[in-house]
Amino acid sequence: MRKLLFFAAVSAGLWPTLAHATDTANFTLKTTEDLYVVCSTPSTDPLRSVAINFCEGYLLGTVGYHNAITDREHLRRLICYPQDATRDQGIQAFVDWAASHQQDRKFMNDPPVVGAVRGLAAKWPCK
Repeated sequence: MRKLLFFAAVSAGLWPTLAHATDTANFTLKTTEDLYVVCSTPSTDPLRSVAINFCEGYLLGTVGYHNAITDREHLRRLICYPQDATRDQGIQAFVDWAASHQQDRKFMNDPPVVGAVRGLAAKWPCK
C-alpha cells in the first residue's frame, strides 16, 4: 500500500515554482536540468500537458525502480517517503530541490535519474 501511495504521489499534477520555456529538446532528458525544465513547465506553455505527463511518467519509473531494487536486492533505501505521501508532494519535492540547486552545475548536469533520486531523498531521507 505504501508503494502505491507514493506512485500515486509522483504521478499527480505539478505546481511549478519557476517558469521555464520548454523545448522539445528537453524531452531527451540528458541532464537533471532537462528534467527540471520539463517538470516545471508553466501552465501558459503550449507543451505543458505533454511535459507534465512526461515528467510524471519519468518520476514514476524512477521511484518504481528504486522500490523494486531495494526490496528485491535488500539494498539500502535512498528515499523513505511517508505512507501518506501524495503525488503532488513527490513531484514538488523534485522541483523544489532542483530550483534550489540551479547554480550547482555538477548536480544539474548529472543524469536525470540521479537528480530525481536526490530531490526525493532530500525531502524524505532515510535515517
